Amino acid sequence: MPKSSDIYEVYAVEYGHNVRSSRFNYIFPDPHDGPCLITYYVWVIQNQDRIIVVDIGFGHEAAAARGRELLRHPVDGLAAIGVDAAKVETVILTHMHFDHAGTTSSFPKARFVVQEKEMHFATGRDMRHAPCRMPFDVDNVTDLVRANFKERVHFVDGDQEIAPGVSVHLVGGHSRGLQMVRIQTPVGPLVLASDATHLYDNIVLKNPFPIVADLGQMCAGYERMFQLGASSDRVIPGHDPRVKEFYPKHRDDELTVHLSGELLAVPPFAQHADELLR
Repeated sequence: MPKSSDIYEVYAVEYGHNVRSSRFNYIFPDPHDGPCLITYYVWVIQNQDRIIVVDIGFGHEAAAARGRELLRHPVDGLAAIGVDAAKVETVILTHMHFDHAGTTSSFPKARFVVQEKEMHFATGRDMRHAPCRMPFDVDNVTDLVRANFKERVHFVDGDQEIAPGVSVHLVGGHSRGLQMVRIQTPVGPLVLASDATHLYDNIVLKNPFPIVADLGQMCAGYERMFQLGASSDRVIPGHDPRVKEFYPKHRDDELTVHLSGELLAVPPFAQHADELLR
């Protein structure tokens, strides 16, 4: 049985969004094409002993350059629930795309946990090709390289426990070194799938997100996220605005939801986990 120090509360902190045609969210054309909201989150894992931030979002410059609406800087979102980015000691980067790794300088004390495969991908030969480098920002990548030169990057090769009750799991697919995060919570294991599935419907409709480094890995990741032991209502997609419909709001912030809190409704994955685990 896990000790109390190995149990965490988990929060999704919204900081921005983008409205675009739903056809941009699926490999196969959506027959009901229309406006679709993509939500940007950073996540917080917290107990009495430690705070871990998962992904660090993007700032004003990237929002302007890429046409995203920044509701607030990610650091301000964290501050709204009492988390001071300047004091955070551990940041897990699920991958190095611009919307997940864009505010390194706001975390001056942090050790960044990243898959070695992701760093190889983001700095290697594939970045010669515009479609491969499109989701990355060269300044974000070089910021992380500089952090490595300061001995502030912890590289993982596969699956690893990062702290008692918190582990990362290599899945690939969307990016070569994409990792999910499993957390022990009061309601059992919870999996931050991040961009292993952007939306509930990528799995429900069996229609993957079109930015993909390896389609086979992406589809295998749909199975892996449920194999990690979380119930289907505690597997969290990376960008779905409907997350806010299923979990309660943080008491101090309207844009933050308590993922390990009491369910408000049953998320769509509940109908599909058994099918994916056959």
